[in-house]
Amino acid sequence: MSKVEYAIVVKNKTRLELLIERFNTKAQARFYIERSGGNYDDYETEHEVFHASLNRLLAVLGKTLKYKVVERIYVPSFLFAPNQVIVVIGQDGLVANTAKYANGVPIVAVNPDKKRYDGILLPFDVHNFVDAVEKVLTQTHRLKQVTFAEARLQDGQRLLAFNDLFIGAATHVSARYRITYNRQTEEHSSSGLIVSTKAGFTGWLSSVFNMAKGIGQFLGHEPYQSNTRHEAIPLQTPTLTDEQLLFAVREPFKSIKTQTGIVAGIISHELDLTIESLMPANGVIFSDGIEADFLKFNSGAIAKIGIAPEKAALVLP
Repeated sequence: MSKVEYAIVVKNKTRLELLIERFNTKAQARFYIERSGGNYDDYETEHEVFHASLNRLLAVLGKTLKYKVVERIYVPSFLFAPNQVIVVIGQDGLVANTAKYANGVPIVAVNPDKKRYDGILLPFDVHNFVDAVEKVLTQTHRLKQVTFAEARLQDGQRLLAFNDLFIGAATHVSARYRITYNRQTEEHSSSGLIVSTKAGFTGWLSSVFNMAKGIGQFLGHEPYQSNTRHEAIPLQTPTLTDEQLLFAVREPFKSIKTQTGIVAGIISHELDLTIESLMPANGVIFSDGIEADFLKFNSGAIAKIGIAPEKAALVLP
C-alpha cells in the first residue's frame, strides 16, 4: 500500500440544498415543502445537523491530513489513487456508491446524524473517525473486504454493484430477454431481475421474498416445510457467502412463448448468469438503485453477471 498523502472527503447535498437549487431561495423551498404538507423544520434540522458534523469532521481531519471535498455527483468521474484515504460522510447509500469507484482505496465511513440514520455501513462518527484515519496512515487498520456484483456486456462495458443490480426495462412494460443459468436456457417476460450481493441481501431483494411469503400466507399456505423427520421448520431465505450472489426474477409470466423455470439461483465464481436482451428499446442495467448509473441493454446485448475481481475496502473500528 502506498503512503497516504491526503484524504478525499465524499459528501452529498442535503434535501434542503437540493430544493434551494430547484426553487432558488430557502423561502421558496419552504413554501413548496409546507404547501405539499411536509415538515420544513425536519428538512432544516437535517441540514443543520449534517453541516455541523461536516464542519467538525473537516476541522479535525485538517489537523491530521490535507483533504479535498468531492460531491457525490462527481464520484463516477473522480480518479481515486493509492496514496489517498476516502472519508465518506452521509448515508449508507453514499458508501455503496463511492465504493464502486474507489479502486480499493480504504473507506472510512462516518455517520453524521445517528438519530436519523441507522448507519449499517457507517461504523464511525465525527468524534472517533480520525482514529481510523490515523490507523490507515500507519497501516495498522483493519479492513472488511466486500464483494461486488458485475455486469459485463460483450462489447466490454461493465457495471459494478455494491448492493444489487437490476436488469430489465426502464419503464413499467415487461422486460423480454433470454436467460441462461446452470446449462438451462429460457425466454422470459418479467418485471426484470435483481442480483444481490451479500451486503445488499437485506435490501431490495428481500422484498421479493417478503412478497412470496405474503402471497403464500394469503393463500393459506403456512411458511413452513418439513424436514426428514417430518418436523415443521420455518422457511429460511438462502444464506450467502462473501463469494456468492443471489438472483431472483420479478413477476415472471408464463405463456406459449415464455417460461418460468429459472426464477432464482446462486451465482459464484464457477457459475455465472447470462442474459440476452430481446428488448428493442428501454432495456437497462443499473446498480444500487441509481437509475442514472446504467448500461443500455437493448436487442442484441448480452450480459454476463458474475462476481467482480475488485473488492470494496471498508475500514473497521
